[in-house]
Amino acid sequence: MKAFRIQNDKNGNSYFEEGTLPEYFDFHSERFIIQTKIEEYQKHQHQAPRYQYVITLKGKLKFTTSDDKHFIIEPGILLIAKDTAGEGHSWEIIDGNEWHRIYIVPNQNAPDGFIPDN
Repeated sequence: MKAFRIQNDKNGNSYFEEGTLPEYFDFHSERFIIQTKIEEYQKHQHQAPRYQYVITLKGKLKFTTSDDKHFIIEPGILLIAKDTAGEGHSWEIIDGNEWHRIYIVPNQNAPDGFIPDN
């Protein structure tokens, strides 16, 4: 499964990597959140509120990390958000005006399963 991972470098800046998740990956989670509402803080550059997986069900978004690089998220592409410090990231909806998503919050020390493209 195609995935992007946003995380912090040693200086706290956010950056992303493109990669995949294995064909089977199992982890324990703390929370499962369904959201269609866009919170006010999400409209501006922000940190991830916690380590979380973001599964987009509806919407196409352009994410920008603090190093000013961009990537596109849409249904079928998983986002692993781990940039919980520093300036964070921003996003904008580029197709339509809705973003339906599921957040899955793994146990804090759970591996993310991410395999970078290199």
